[in-house]
This record gives sequence, structure tokens and C-alpha cells, in this order.
Amino acid sequence: MTKRSNYPKGQRAEAVLTVDDTSVLQHLVGEQDAHLQTIRRLLDVEIGRDGSSLVIRGNDSEVELARDLLGQLKELFEQGEHIWASDIERAIKMLSQNRKLRLSELFRDQVKISGRKYPIVPKTFKQKQYIESAESYDVVFGVGPAGTGKTYLAMAMAVSALMKKQVKRVVLCRPAVEAGEKLGFLPGDMAEKVNPYLRPLYDALHDMVDFERAKELVERGIVEVAPLAFMRGRTLNSSFVILDEAQNTTPGQMKMLLTRLGFGSKCFVTGDVTQIDLPRGQMSGLVDALQTLHSVDGIGVVRFTDEDVIRHPLVSRIIQAYDRREQARETP
Repeated sequence: MTKRSNYPKGQRAEAVLTVDDTSVLQHLVGEQDAHLQTIRRLLDVEIGRDGSSLVIRGNDSEVELARDLLGQLKELFEQGEHIWASDIERAIKMLSQNRKLRLSELFRDQVKISGRKYPIVPKTFKQKQYIESAESYDVVFGVGPAGTGKTYLAMAMAVSALMKKQVKRVVLCRPAVEAGEKLGFLPGDMAEKVNPYLRPLYDALHDMVDFERAKELVERGIVEVAPLAFMRGRTLNSSFVILDEAQNTTPGQMKMLLTRLGFGSKCFVTGDVTQIDLPRGQMSGLVDALQTLHSVDGIGVVRFTDEDVIRHPLVSRIIQAYDRREQARETP
């Protein structure tokens, strides 16, 4: 139950949130009151504890926002949802932008993986749209800056589909494009040369399933991690295909992969059009595909922005700084 004093608009106000369940209250305040400290810092409110209640004081608009946030988080904890510390700051940001937002809507689209303790939950509404797109489209383009969860969520959906036997295998590929380094000067045979390019895909896979299980899936060919060039001439039936770093494909490579899809297959294409490492003057296959396929039925496009970055909060600010510099350079 929440109560609020009738202070004049724009002036000091107070709200009280009562939490009868001590376990929910502990989750709500966080370890050593970490969640409350985040809310105090970002919303400039005072939050005190009075038995089973939280008392919020400050400017009325900030108090209202803090009360709404804590009330929604309380509901999620009562439903048994798991909230990470970083989610609190993200929730404040989203509620500040949209006061009608219901955080519970994000938690409805969970990606559940057998054997994983917690389901994977979208952190932003673009991520929610991305997960929902798998139901509506067989080919989905996830485009946007690093740290928005494009590859991670695609991997989660792929492994989940595999565990549910919706597909028979998962195919993960990347173009082995040189970004400031030359493959020919790296030690080892070709497999060893391209392995560094595929490492991020292995890392994401290992976060979905334990190491031994992941190793078994790869050794049996149920999960295949390979350079894009290895896809030529194949037909991929009953597969969940992920093409990562798609901005570094050529139009021919992109067409080649998309035309490999067989019956019962899905394909998620991820990339960042601001991070193209192709030779100067070479058209990006991702840019070309977005222009060519925008009106084709059965293809979805989800465009992420720096608002969707879910890494360290500083990453979003770094992306914004680089974007401002590029815009300044383009301005006459």
C-alpha cells in the first residue's frame, strides 16, 4: 500500500510504501541498501526505512517516480523475478522517459533455457521487440551499437529453440574480416587463424550452457561455429542460424547466406553499420540488405540505439560522445 501527502505541485512531498514480506523488502532495498542508494543518487530523493515501510521524501515529481519504481519492483519480487543491480538504473531511465511504462511487460518475454538457473529477460523494450520478432519472422536483422544484446539474445533464442527441439542444430557464423590485423601474419593453420574471430560466439554459447555440454554440442555438430565462407554451397534445414558482425559481409556473401536457409529454419543477422571494417569503397552486405529487403514479407528489422546499451553505463555515454564527434565532422 502506498500513501502520499497532499503537498503543492513542484514542492516537497512524502510517500510511504509498505512491504509486509521481509524477504521482498530485503530484495527491494538490495544488499547493504545498494538499490536504495542508486535511487537516492539518480532521483535526488531521501529514502528511509521505518519497520516494514519505506519513506520517500523530496521534490513531488521525483517522489512520485521513486514511489512508482519501488512499487513496480515490489510486484516483480513478489512474483519471484530476479532483478540485477544494473536493472535498477535502467528501470529509472525508462520510467523517466515513459511514466506509463509497466516493467512487468518486459518480464513476460523470457527466454528459458533448460538447466539455466535464471531465464534471460529483455532489459529494454527494443530487446523485448527483438525476442518477439522470432515469433513473427523467419529472418530478423538486429542492427545497432555494441552492448545492446543483439548477439547474446539471438544466441539465447537459438539455444532455447534447440533444447525445445524446435530446430535440430544451431549454426553460428561470422565473416573473418581483418580489422587492423592481417590473417596471414597470425600463427597456425587456417582454423587457428580464424578462431579469434569466432571467440565471442563461443563465449556467448558458454554463458548459455555449461562448458562440457557446449563442448559436446560442438563436437557432435549440433552447434556449429564457423567462418561465413564455410556456408557456401550448403542448405540449412531445421536450423537456427546467426550471422554476427554482418556489417563486414559483402553483398554477395549476405545473399549467399540468406539463400542457404531451408525448411524449418530461422536466421538472425546482427551488426553495427557504424563499425564497418571492409576496404574503403566496398559496399557492406548489411547496408545493402537493409536497402534491398526492406519491403520483403517475412523479414523483420529491429534497430537498437545507444539507449539500449546494457553494458557498463559509461559505454552508452562513450557511444554518444563518438556519435557527436562524427556529426560535428559531417556538419559543414
